[in-house]
Amino acid sequence: MNDLNTYLTIGAILFSLGLYGVITRRNGVAVLMGVELILNSANVNFIAFARFGGMNLSGHIFALFVIIMAAAEAAVALAIIINLYNKFGTLNVDDARILKQ
Repeated sequence: MNDLNTYLTIGAILFSLGLYGVITRRNGVAVLMGVELILNSANVNFIAFARFGGMNLSGHIFALFVIIMAAAEAAVALAIIINLYNKFGTLNVDDARILKQ
């Protein structure tokens, strides 16, 4: 049961759920959760390939880089969402188009 196909299937399911969340949701926090699922699916794939591809550390290093990038992305995106809520009183990401003007 612990073979590469199992981990790739889990990664594909996480990616599909994340993509569905990003495409269908209008709430900013829900979109961020979808992006985090997509990044975590990439991490599952990195670790799985590192484990079954010869035990090198490159997959672990990439996964660590993705975790750091996701934390920075979440901090910046949450600041933007809080600013959107303070200005418009909603978390709807469609209202962000008004910020261009």
